[in-house]
Amino acid sequence: MKIDKYISVFNIGLQNTFVYRWNYFLRALFGLIPLAGTVFLWRAIFKERGGGLHGYDYGSMIYYYLLTLLVSNLVTPTEDEWQIAADIREGQINSLLTKPMSYLAYRFSIFMSGRLVYTFVTLLPIALIFIYFRHYIALPDQAMTYVLASISMVMAALMQFFITYSLAMMAFWILEISTIVFIVYSFEYFLGGQMFPIDIMPDAVQAVMKWLPFYYELFCPVAIFLGRLQGAALAEALAIQSGWLLLTWAAARAMWKRGLGHYQAVGG
Repeated sequence: MKIDKYISVFNIGLQNTFVYRWNYFLRALFGLIPLAGTVFLWRAIFKERGGGLHGYDYGSMIYYYLLTLLVSNLVTPTEDEWQIAADIREGQINSLLTKPMSYLAYRFSIFMSGRLVYTFVTLLPIALIFIYFRHYIALPDQAMTYVLASISMVMAALMQFFITYSLAMMAFWILEISTIVFIVYSFEYFLGGQMFPIDIMPDAVQAVMKWLPFYYELFCPVAIFLGRLQGAALAEALAIQSGWLLLTWAAARAMWKRGLGHYQAVGG
């Protein structure tokens, strides 16, 4: 598989995505509003409790949410599922089916270009919020922590892309996938660590959540960076995340192959 054609797709994706840079900037800017609400909420909680919560104090909790904001902006797909579903529904994939090109690799190239533009455009508002809360930031001392957190974050990005791709493949069978997408995203938000840190839950609940893919889409790289996953627990988390990465990749390929069997070329 020649990589040159996908580099060309990546470059085209950069040009197309950069047209919407102000949309991304405003989305990131107004995305800080929930963070402000979270800050006030946890301030009230810790003030009422008068102590820590499962190893978190007010400062470390704010730091956790800052990291989730950063990682989410780096790894979460932006409208990729709607674009893929539109390609299928409107017959735009017809032209790609006749070319020696993998649609999965084609969409991944566009995903990467979108992540690059989105990260570049949203860097300023995220940097400003980090500067504002700089007193709560405590960087890891060990270089290996950065390496392992980065590896986990890359796997999280790939998992999110493959899950998004698989959801979009439902467009081969149904015209409107929004209900399915919103249901899955609701689970991701609740079980992925965006609403609250997973490790403040009871041990029995954590034991179940660690075997679900949502745990590894956001919380895992953040927990590694914060040093809340170490030793055997860290090795286990990376192993399970690797397993989910392979499963989501296989699911994405299988959904594409099965979907083509149902595809009726229209539009395009």
